[in-house]
Amino acid sequence: MADATEILTPLTPEELRKIDAYWRACNYLSAGMIYLRANPLLREPLKPEHIKNRLLGHWGSDPGQSLIWVHLNRLIRKYDLNVMYISGPGHGAPATLANCYLEGHYSEIYPDKSRDEAGLLKFFRQFSFPGGIGSHCTPETPGSIHEGGELGYSISHAYGAAFDNPDLIVTVAVGDGEAESGPLATSWHSNKFLNPIRDGAVLPVLHLNGYKIANPTVLARIPHEELEPLLIGYGHKPYFVEGDDPFVMHQKMASSLEQCILEVRALQEHARSTGEVTRPRWPMIVLRSPKGWTGPKEVDGHKVEGSWRAHQVPVVDPATNKKDLKIVENWLRSYKPEELFDANGTLIPELQELAPSGPRRISANPHANGGLLRKELELPDFRDYATPVKAPGVAYALPTDILAHFLAEVMRRNMTSFRVFGPDETASNRLTAIYAASKKTWLAEFKPEDADGGELDVAGRVMEMLSEHTLEGWFEGYVLTGRHGLFSSYEAFIHIIDSMFNQHAKWLEKSKKELAWRAPVPSINLLITSLVWRQDHNGFTHQDPGFLDVVTNKSKDVVRIYLPPDANCLLSVTDHCLRSRDYVNVIVADKQEHLQYLTMEDAVTHCTKGIGIWDWASTDNGEEPDVVMACAGDIPTMESVAAVAILKEHFPDLKIRFVNIVDLFRLMPETEHPHGLSDRDFDSLFTTDKPVIFNFHSYASLIHKLSYRRTNHENIHVRGYKEKGNINTPLELAIINQIDRFNLAIDVIDRVPRLRPVGAHVKEWLKDQIIDSINFAHAEGIDKGEIRNWKWAK
Repeated sequence: MADATEILTPLTPEELRKIDAYWRACNYLSAGMIYLRANPLLREPLKPEHIKNRLLGHWGSDPGQSLIWVHLNRLIRKYDLNVMYISGPGHGAPATLANCYLEGHYSEIYPDKSRDEAGLLKFFRQFSFPGGIGSHCTPETPGSIHEGGELGYSISHAYGAAFDNPDLIVTVAVGDGEAESGPLATSWHSNKFLNPIRDGAVLPVLHLNGYKIANPTVLARIPHEELEPLLIGYGHKPYFVEGDDPFVMHQKMASSLEQCILEVRALQEHARSTGEVTRPRWPMIVLRSPKGWTGPKEVDGHKVEGSWRAHQVPVVDPATNKKDLKIVENWLRSYKPEELFDANGTLIPELQELAPSGPRRISANPHANGGLLRKELELPDFRDYATPVKAPGVAYALPTDILAHFLAEVMRRNMTSFRVFGPDETASNRLTAIYAASKKTWLAEFKPEDADGGELDVAGRVMEMLSEHTLEGWFEGYVLTGRHGLFSSYEAFIHIIDSMFNQHAKWLEKSKKELAWRAPVPSINLLITSLVWRQDHNGFTHQDPGFLDVVTNKSKDVVRIYLPPDANCLLSVTDHCLRSRDYVNVIVADKQEHLQYLTMEDAVTHCTKGIGIWDWASTDNGEEPDVVMACAGDIPTMESVAAVAILKEHFPDLKIRFVNIVDLFRLMPETEHPHGLSDRDFDSLFTTDKPVIFNFHSYASLIHKLSYRRTNHENIHVRGYKEKGNINTPLELAIINQIDRFNLAIDVIDRVPRLRPVGAHVKEWLKDQIIDSINFAHAEGIDKGEIRNWKWAK
């Protein structure tokens, strides 16, 4: 291999001719899929009936992206590189699709899109067409792990793919519109977490074509003397490839891209041969080319190439406007398709030879179908980490601390395929025990004081950065390339990734239900802690359990919500989630001390069903109950158990059925749950006509949404968070939202007909307890001892 410092030889005239021809083929296909529904190779004059009735798609970034791809192909063949490509510019799919088709992999996945004129026509007609494919790099697109429908995640996805993939080079085209987004801005710092020994490399190509949909882009309009130091400040060594003459640009790109690849290899070789891990200044490219390059320069007196008008469809009315039709025909013929495709409509052999072969083709890289490379986690037996429960509701424990010891062993056994992610909150969320297995990844500057509890290490596997966007992007890139992990976050601020969650869930649904060729990938596992009910000093801003509402908007085929009531249930649920595939699993578990209820054996049974009766907390003895007490969540469970104790004391003959829910989706009819209860069994838990008092972790409306088709729904009365709170003790916060033991007991008295005439005195006492508890909290800053240390007495 040539030394990275030597001057690279430009392309020979023959290489230049072939590469430009291949690039023209890419551009022809990119434009053709936007416009053509017939006459795919222009073997007759272009007519209005050859044009699609609706012109949808985005042309502007495609030629620049294909330039990157074509030159990557040359270097893959020259150096036998393992390369993935991520398209950041939103609707930039035509370039990726065109290259996939020319490489032949598209036809392998979709045989009807064959490498001939008939197949090319079908390839064109499906694009942005009803029953076809979208204009993003959707899951249907071979070689893609990044749709790009929502901008900002290309770099973080690229780094997620590169972690623990030492042979992989992920080239990511960053759109200059995308570069204005907040998530993209933070993701530049991912290079401080990339270890040159164990990880692959990310090669960003900042594509400055100057415009978004209707505006100039910021980074394209700042002077070079500002842009270059900005990128250097991000930790990169930028190379600039700028111009509009294709032959000059081919030489520049060939030289600069090869220089970058050689520098990446040299940096990795140095680190791997010496064992010295310092943060390299990784190379990158700034590609400045015109928006809509090689397209129409002007339409109806308006500048198109090099302006925002080239962003989507440059010529908007060729079907009814003869002038526009001629512009489109001249544009498409400028690529000389007759020189590129043979009589059958197949790319000519000398151009086919420019693409790599087999899995070295970018579109066929197995990392982009990560389920093919997925290896099962080696998991310890979670039962070995159980907390002892001699009797229900008498001992306290820290659920997430107990979980952390299990996760530490998971880490130890899977040191190349499992990572833990969190925004500066691993310790705060009581997961510190993980550091015994692996510390936090850090390749930026170290200071002496970091050795005193900083838990930093260049070889760490706990990923912490105060950007939920970047963390989620890393995690998605990591699992989409076949690896495993867990992301913990404060409940109120998991909302930061709402839209990222949406995009990933949509990707999973399309992949899982419609694309048999995409192998299942490990699940995204989100551990939500620092919960609404225990924000003793953070106050109102940290009280928002609404992420669960966002999750339930998605298909039950790809999302699940678990609310384990104690530590043993948390262990069981987490083990299940780590083993699952093609889901986003949301686990809600507090980091504070909580009462423990179930032995490990009972916890496994309870979590397997997802919902069940707790006999020890029930008083119905298998008979028809007067009331069903249902709960989901740790604080709601404790308050519900305490409410039962109050009711038992004052109304010994009251028949209570106590139901606890772990898997929230079990409330929905016909939810797949192979080891759980049937819908008929489920409905029997809630009887047919008795009141159900449901104490819930989040907003009450969510339970009604999930259960509205269930038996006895009209008698389900839900208590949940009411957006009331500030700096409160746990019981005070529960009281003002009416999920506390006293208000629950009052609710039962009001709703069980036979208690109404006899319960007045008890209700008065309960109201006194509420007032007294609030007054005590405001006077002492803490709940009463009998509340803080409350235990279940059989």
